[in-house]
Amino acid sequence: MLRNGLVTAVAAVAVFPVTAVASTAPAARTPGSHHVVHHVVHHVRGRVTTHHARLLVRSGPGTAYRIVGSRPDGRPVVISCKKRGSAVRGNHRWYRLAHHRGYVSAHYVRTGGAVRWC
Repeated sequence: MLRNGLVTAVAAVAVFPVTAVASTAPAARTPGSHHVVHHVVHHVRGRVTTHHARLLVRSGPGTAYRIVGSRPDGRPVVISCKKRGSAVRGNHRWYRLAHHRGYVSAHYVRTGGAVRWC
């Protein structure tokens, strides 16, 4: 009986570390499961500086992209990141507006901080 008890105790101890490790490991992804990934978003505030003209918002980082909107001079804008695109007065940087609302030439926007690359 002592032997059976000892075997049971050893078996329980041998299983415990596996159970503990398994409980800390991420669950396997199964079809139909949803995996939520949280990203830290660093938006930068800027202001349109077009000297009384409207700033065109484009669908991509360049003047060849279609116009999807505009922003008036002096209006604040929220920028998510910057990309290289076609030059506007020698400046190849374009800012992507937050919430996927398009791109504006960085030549016409003054920012309150550094903008990360997309």
